[in-house]
Amino acid sequence: MSEAPRLWFQIRIGEGRFGPGKAELLTHIRDTGSISAAARRMGMSYRRAWTLLEAVNALTDAPAVETERGGARGGGARLTPRGQALLAAYEHLRLALASAAAPTLAALDTPDKRHD
Repeated sequence: MSEAPRLWFQIRIGEGRFGPGKAELLTHIRDTGSISAAARRMGMSYRRAWTLLEAVNALTDAPAVETERGGARGGGARLTPRGQALLAAYEHLRLALASAAAPTLAALDTPDKRHD
């Protein structure tokens, strides 16, 4: 049995792209306050998470994530206002596109009874 059609998209900002993987990484950073914890939740290396964050931070004139070095207080990461806005805009577009595409995706998922 084949998988049901699903909506997947990315937006282009300048020369870069922002899609579901980068959105998920930002969401986990927002929720955990940690790049390493976010990477673990996604099953990726810390280095890969940093590579994605560098790409996200290069999308606009202000960084999406700020980090604080470790030490006595432990360090961490948080979304900047730009990161929060980027994530909110992506989620808004995702929901709007999912709603608009739902009838088309449902039609694709309906087996054509003439060919059974």
